[in-house]
Amino acid sequence: MRKNSISIIFVLLMVASILVGDCMAGGNIGHNNNDHGRGHNGHGRGNGHGHGGHNVGGLMMQYYENKCGSVSVEKTVREIIWSKVGANPALAAKLLRLHYHDCFVRGCDASILLDPVQNSTTEKTAGPNRSVSGYEIIDEIKTKLEGACPGIVSCADILALAARDAVSFQFRKEMWPVYTGRKDGKVSLASEVGANLPSANANFTTLLTQFGVKGLDLNDLVTLSGAHTIGNSRCVLVARRLYNFTGVGDVDPSLDAAYAQQLRKICPNPQNPATILEMDPKSSLSFDSNYYRSVNQHKGLFVSDAALLTNQRSAFLSKVMEKPEVFFAQFATSMVRMGAIELLTGSQGEVRKNCRVVNSN
Repeated sequence: MRKNSISIIFVLLMVASILVGDCMAGGNIGHNNNDHGRGHNGHGRGNGHGHGGHNVGGLMMQYYENKCGSVSVEKTVREIIWSKVGANPALAAKLLRLHYHDCFVRGCDASILLDPVQNSTTEKTAGPNRSVSGYEIIDEIKTKLEGACPGIVSCADILALAARDAVSFQFRKEMWPVYTGRKDGKVSLASEVGANLPSANANFTTLLTQFGVKGLDLNDLVTLSGAHTIGNSRCVLVARRLYNFTGVGDVDPSLDAAYAQQLRKICPNPQNPATILEMDPKSSLSFDSNYYRSVNQHKGLFVSDAALLTNQRSAFLSKVMEKPEVFFAQFATSMVRMGAIELLTGSQGEVRKNCRVVNSN
């Protein structure tokens, strides 16, 4: 009986994919041109390790095999990350967010890791990134790998592996494959963050457009939103929903009334930066499909969460994603696709010696 239920769910998901494919074919999402000399990477969908064989957008599985002497790059990253997350489970959300914020601005090139230099503002100094953390963990991994094989392992690959391993610690197995071979970017501009990084207050049309520009589709939008099942936020990001949605003192009507009152009690002063909110009201530490149950009960914390219910196709997918086996399989697919956004090629990129600083010539 259980096998039949799972089969039905996967059939529903296939139907949803067809519907979304029709939407995409209709031209609802435009793709930008290659502004930075990088192309978008469209990849066929699949589960587990079936993402187009062993090569995705020029990346490869086990790219570093035999390139770092007797040291296994993947094992080194995993051991450090699992040790860190074991001591502090909240790091899983932080490292996943760090990877996400990196990929949506200039692609997955570790540009978010660059520190400001000579009064220049880099991505990490932009408003949406000021609460991002986990940099010191990437530094620790980089230092260890540089000691074993200098100039071989890119910061971008370390970041991608670290995000996967941080989430995977809960399950003690790899939740998605990470294809490697990325190069590190040489440019990081705070001014590019706002236009590229999807906002917690964005509506459905804006979200779909921003994902589309990166070569991602509606399936990816719904699936990657599920990352909100772990991690915390601040009252200031939901202040408008709770106190000033259309005027003074009113609540966003799309928010469950009881949940809204609960949030108001937690955030009596919504501008207080010290007050922390769980993005998933059930658990901010467990990576699971409860996020979608909350969204479907109108308990999504952000405007961007509620936005998933304003479109027929995304609302349908959000319901299907309540099944953990469906969510995990789709999340694996979408993380591979996101991890191959706007890859650098040739001299456009490098392998940094220090993740915070571009190499000197």
